Formats: sequence, C-alpha cells, structure tokens
Amino acid sequence: MPITQAVPNTFKQQLLQGGHNFTAATGNVFKLALYTSAATLNSGTTVYTSTNEVANSGQYTTGGGVLTNVSPLVSSGVAYIDFSDISFTGVTLTARGALIYNTSNANAAVAVLDFGSDKTATSGTFTVQFPADTTSAAILRISG
Repeated sequence: MPITQAVPNTFKQQLLQGGHNFTAATGNVFKLALYTSAATLNSGTTVYTSTNEVANSGQYTTGGGVLTNVSPLVSSGVAYIDFSDISFTGVTLTARGALIYNTSNANAAVAVLDFGSDKTATSGTFTVQFPADTTSAAILRISG
C-alpha cells in the first residue's frame, strides 16, 4: 500500500486523552521521519517505524529530525498548529512521504504526509516546507 496523507485515528483518540502537548518550548518533542515509496503509511499508522525509512545520509539519520512547533491557536472556531520548515543538509536521498510523531508519547503517530511523488536531493538540502500557519492551511486543524 502506498503512503496516504492522513491524521492517524490513534492520534485523534490520544488528543481526547491528553496524550499530546503542542505548546512551544514546554510541550512534547515531535519529529519528522522521511520514507521511500515502499512505505505503507495511512490513517491506520499508530507509531513511528523505521521500515522503509530513507537511509542515513548527510544530516539525515534514522528517526528523522526534531520539529520546532508553534503553540496552538484558535481563530474563527478553528484550532490549529504548525511547525517550522525542516531541512536536512548534505543529503542524497529520495522520499515519497513523511511521518510526524511524538517522541514524548511512545513515538505515537501524529500525521502522515504524502509528497505526491518521489522528491529527491542529490548532495544537497532536502527541505520539508509546511503550509502557512492559518485556519485554512496549517498542517493540523480541528474545526467543528
């Protein structure tokens, strides 16, 4: 199965159980790991796995990189959170998608990102650029 952009079902449940704290500076630690097209990631993904993760290269190592989060906001009835863009330098890799996960909560899956096609960096920098931190674009949004 391919990578399918999703918010994992377990994450939704864990939010209601208080399992994730996105507060900047004092909250949990979130990481982003990159995966090849052979990975199966979707709404059923529960935790980080190294299966089909891209190989170590340059600044990228197994487990990925730590994300800098922005404290949650609420506007116009939408709660949302975003992360700063993350870059891995000196890498040669090809990634089809990524997993955001919470290292402070037993590596619980937070979000599956599908890049839409393989993205490659050759002896360069691989950057995951997050959307704008707004009610209509932030990477994680909850509305009623």
